[in-house]
Amino acid sequence: MNIHEYQGKEILKKYGVRIQEGIVAESPEKAVEAAKLLIAQSGQKWVVVKSQIHAGGRGKGQIVGSEQRGVALAKSVDAVRDITKNLIGNILVTHQTGPEGKRVNKVLIAEDVYYPGVSEPKEMYISILLDRTKACNVIMASTEGGMDIEEVAEHTPEKIVKEWIDPAVGLQPFQARKVAFGLGLEGEAFKDMVKFVTALYKAYVDTDASMFEINPVLKTSDNKILAVDAKVNLDDNALYRHLDLKAMRDLAEEDPLEVEASANDLNYVKLDGNVGCMVNGAGLAMATMDIIKLSGGEPANFLDVGGGANAKTVEAGFRIILKDPNVKAILINIFGGIVRCDRVATGVVEAYKAIGDIPVPIIVRLQGTNAAEGAKIIDDSGLKVQSAVELKEAAEKVRQVILSLK
Repeated sequence: MNIHEYQGKEILKKYGVRIQEGIVAESPEKAVEAAKLLIAQSGQKWVVVKSQIHAGGRGKGQIVGSEQRGVALAKSVDAVRDITKNLIGNILVTHQTGPEGKRVNKVLIAEDVYYPGVSEPKEMYISILLDRTKACNVIMASTEGGMDIEEVAEHTPEKIVKEWIDPAVGLQPFQARKVAFGLGLEGEAFKDMVKFVTALYKAYVDTDASMFEINPVLKTSDNKILAVDAKVNLDDNALYRHLDLKAMRDLAEEDPLEVEASANDLNYVKLDGNVGCMVNGAGLAMATMDIIKLSGGEPANFLDVGGGANAKTVEAGFRIILKDPNVKAILINIFGGIVRCDRVATGVVEAYKAIGDIPVPIIVRLQGTNAAEGAKIIDDSGLKVQSAVELKEAAEKVRQVILSLK
């Protein structure tokens, strides 16, 4: 589950990670109030207005039909009002959103942390995630903060420091010091970075996160280390242990069909193709999408109904797939292991009748326990549903449907 920058910073602050303070606002009036409060608290004259969407590259992103960037420095209260008016309610396009962009519903009014002092501010990069190849968590750090880490990895990989942590042992003090040394820090900044890394790792582990990315981490002009940004991904499978974090989910940031699928305990990802697919099991779903491609079509979605497919889940899957206007055919591919094929076939027939006339061809491939019985139920239903047993047979029927559409 993705969360917003301001929510990620709230988590970090609870664990003692120093952050760029800010106040979230959902209107220009609230933004102005927040700016006045921050200016009074920090003593700085300026604030930063940061759009809050689930995508990176906001600083380089641009509002559709405007020159307004997704992150902007406001040098007056009036500027805060104007920038916020240009952001809230409008579409921000970044390299991560794609050309369709994302609607900005709220902004973060943040303190200006690039103030003058005894040294120049320095931007760095730190992230923590799981390295599955080594079965370890890994801290990645770089002196090249504020840039896309992919660019750093491609052009200057020697500037990336990696430190692997055995999850059974945890982060050791010497490892936090290695990260700080790798970033070229010394004195108070070095000590503060050790504390920063230690607190960040604890936050990552305690929240069951799949990724914490701080870009940039800032060494301020008075040698303090703080998080200017926070991109946090939380493991969906562990949210039952963190109801407070689960409440941070912003449904407005997610695809409506994916939200509906989640409410029905379905795993759904919308794609750009013309053949909808409904499958039990992620691996079989991937193979099914390959079959659709090889047959000349393009998968319109990834939809895994899980091991307990029944009439209710099949009906929910049908309704979600059919809400995509690009879908011209549906392939249901079920392996009867945990669930019997005849139960699935009955569920397909009942779901078809409950929805009414489905305007696109449906191919149902059943294999495994009671596959023959399931095929007979489909064939005897009198509905516009084609049955198949072998994968090759299902692929051929998909191909014929694709050809008929051309």
